[in-house]
Amino acid sequence: MTQPTRRTGSTGFSRFVAMFAKEFIQLKRDRVTFATMIIVPVMQLVLFGYAINTNPRHLPTAVLLQEQSDIARAIIGALENTKYFKVTHIARTPGELDHWITSGEVLFGVEIPINFARDVRRGEVPAMLVVADASDPVAAGTALGALDGVVSSALRGLHGLPEGGAAAAPFTIITQRRYNPAAVTSLNIVPGLLGTILTMTMLIFTSLSVTREVERGTMESLLSMPIDPLQIMLGKITPYILMGFVQAAIILVAGVVIFAVPIEGSLALLIAVTVLFVTATLAIGYTFSTVATNQLQAIQMSMMFFLPNILLSGFMFPFAGMPGWAQVIGQMLPLTHYLRTVRGIMLKGAGTGDLASEIIWLTALMVAVMVIAVTRFRRTLD
Repeated sequence: MTQPTRRTGSTGFSRFVAMFAKEFIQLKRDRVTFATMIIVPVMQLVLFGYAINTNPRHLPTAVLLQEQSDIARAIIGALENTKYFKVTHIARTPGELDHWITSGEVLFGVEIPINFARDVRRGEVPAMLVVADASDPVAAGTALGALDGVVSSALRGLHGLPEGGAAAAPFTIITQRRYNPAAVTSLNIVPGLLGTILTMTMLIFTSLSVTREVERGTMESLLSMPIDPLQIMLGKITPYILMGFVQAAIILVAGVVIFAVPIEGSLALLIAVTVLFVTATLAIGYTFSTVATNQLQAIQMSMMFFLPNILLSGFMFPFAGMPGWAQVIGQMLPLTHYLRTVRGIMLKGAGTGDLASEIIWLTALMVAVMVIAVTRFRRTLD
């Protein structure tokens, strides 16, 4: 008797459609994964298209005018016309100018000495000083390259200059590259790697802490113990703080021995700031672990947070060259302030007074994320 011919083609296609529908429904229910697939490419498009600028302009500049004259004002105007310099601070003393450069509040300092205008009009070719924070070679190098045009254009149209004065360079500019005069890239990158590596590892490991307990079925035993949420959180993140110090020590030793990166400032201050930063990062990871329902989601959330840290903190691209909205987002990231303090301590020898604003920012962010983490964990328990 002849067996009926099976329609294997149509049957196989219907099974494929059923499996496709099943997988799509699961993907739609997994909101974190679905959001990751949509948000990450959009985030990359926006950040790389609008926020990242490899030719930074309007960089913060402090000016010390030891005389008020039309020539001094013309020079400052010519500096701003290059679009690389933006006068944000007016210094009263050389010490104040040095403090702003050391603290990182400005990237450039311009000093015009007394009797500068008189010497220009006499044809004596005086010199003005431009100090650059060369710890970021990219930002400093491009702007300093634009200074040549300032000499030729600053005094056009001013009266009282000797004939041929403008063409014969009526003044000179002395540039001083501080903290990294040879523009060695590793001096800028290695301190930044300290914060970047800590961010990545601390986020991932801590974000898995609570979800691991849930997946293994040990959360019930943990909750039955006479311990409150804050104690649970501190108990879980403290081992990772110790591991963070091990990582930091390895990076610092390698940076000093292999790449000859100096540590000009206080090692104790560097350790204290690292405690703040690691604690804040661990609290963020802990918050992710209370939101995620499995370890895959925890890793996805960590990577979504890690991407803007890399791009908007000033690690890869000059922070001062980003648009205002990107700088606002960057200010809310602990890595931004940690990078400034680490580079300030290691390269500039900056002290607590120089880095006070960054330390306050880092402390405030640490307290805020710890409160969010504890609050979120309480809601998870309920």
